[in-house]
Amino acid sequence: MIIENSPSSSNKKLVGFDIKTLTANRHAINLLKGIFAVLPIALALPVDALQVKVTPTNPKLGDTLSVEIHLDNRENGTNPTVASGKNTYPAFEIAPNQYRAFVPTTPLEKAGTRTLRVAGDAQVQNLAVNVVNRKFPIQNITLPPGKAGLDATEYELKRVAAFKALQTPQKYWNGVFLKPNAGRMSTNYGVRRYYNGRFAKDYYHRGLDYAGGAGSPVIAPAAGRVALVGRVSQGFRVHGNVVGIDHGQGVTSIFMHLSRINVKEGDFVKAGQLIGAVGSTGAATGPHLHWGLYVNGQSVDPTPWRTKVVN
Repeated sequence: MIIENSPSSSNKKLVGFDIKTLTANRHAINLLKGIFAVLPIALALPVDALQVKVTPTNPKLGDTLSVEIHLDNRENGTNPTVASGKNTYPAFEIAPNQYRAFVPTTPLEKAGTRTLRVAGDAQVQNLAVNVVNRKFPIQNITLPPGKAGLDATEYELKRVAAFKALQTPQKYWNGVFLKPNAGRMSTNYGVRRYYNGRFAKDYYHRGLDYAGGAGSPVIAPAAGRVALVGRVSQGFRVHGNVVGIDHGQGVTSIFMHLSRINVKEGDFVKAGQLIGAVGSTGAATGPHLHWGLYVNGQSVDPTPWRTKVVN
């Protein structure tokens, strides 16, 4: 109608051009309105609330896998969990909205890819972790008469099993673990053995041996609560005089073959505190300290815990 009422053809073109321009502008404005109308909805969509980090990045058999989990919210107030194979491991809070679970690996397992199933915030993540193979040496041990073929007592086995199964929610340790004895390391973790000529099937050396002199001090490598004290007189025939420290969150240390014990069950010890002395009680060929580090009931290599901080 505006075109028909224009007094000249030039005006007709000008007015027609303005109408087309206005129409195009209206379409552009409507399009922008549509975009901005949708944008707040897109921005409001929740991000992935379950964030997971696994260290070390290139683990090998005997290493402890640390699985750190960040949650925006806890579903029904429960902590997340991590499953590997048939085993499920608890995650404990280490900071606000941050949790950590430890997954042990041992020399008796097969190397290769394994799946970690992380559950939390009503979400599930499956992570593939490749655990590298590791060669463990073979050692021949000759036990003297009276110590060959020693069998642990039922009482000894029950007490030690209950100790290794501890999963105290509190975290007691801080920083790297200390060397528990000044002696040289005589046997590494994971060694396979022949005892008096017979191969010990399904056995591996579950800890580190220190060839300290008889009576030399044994200290706590990290803070914790003394949860096990056992003596030969109580039936600890294999472990000998033994002390077990609960470091919290599924991490425990056991100290075997002691000649003297300086702590009692229930004591809280600090890193570096004297707990006993080197001896040769139990199934030992001579004076030495055996230190075993257990994570969720499985023996892991203590060496990484001595060189890297696990907070």
